[in-house]
Amino acid sequence: MPPDTIMPSDPNMSSILVWADIPVTDMDRAMKFYGHVLQTELIQPFAGQRVAIPPREMGPVAFDLAMNDNLRPSSTEGAQIYLSAMGDIHAMAKRVEEAGGKIVSPPADMGDMVGFIAFFIDSEGNRIGIQQPPKATLDSMA
Repeated sequence: MPPDTIMPSDPNMSSILVWADIPVTDMDRAMKFYGHVLQTELIQPFAGQRVAIPPREMGPVAFDLAMNDNLRPSSTEGAQIYLSAMGDIHAMAKRVEEAGGKIVSPPADMGDMVGFIAFFIDSEGNRIGIQQPPKATLDSMA
C-alpha cells in the first residue's frame, strides 16, 4: 500500500462521501430506532417530505432516513454504510439490540488500519456497519 494512502482510522481523513440515504418503510419506527441507537432525537426538517436527520448538535452528518418509491431497504444489496461507533462500539451494539435491531456480526478487531467493525440489521431490514478507529487513533484524537 502506498505510504500516502489514507485509511478509515486516519483522524485527518476527509470524506469523499457527502451523503447517504438510509431507506425506510416506516418513518416513525425508523426514527425511534435510530434515535435510540444514536442517543438523540431525529428531526424531520422539511414539511411534507418523508426525510429525517440527526439534529445539528451532533455536528456534521452525512446521512438521512429517506422514505420514497426509489429506495428499498436491503440486507443483501446496495452500498454498505458504516456509522461511527461514537467512541464505544460495544455500547452502540447494545443500543442496536435494545432498539430491536439484530447484530449479525459482533464487534471484531480488524487490525491497526481499520479498528473495530460490527454489522446489524436495522428496524427496516437494512444491513448497516459500525466502525470504531483503533485505540491508537482514538488516543491521538484526544
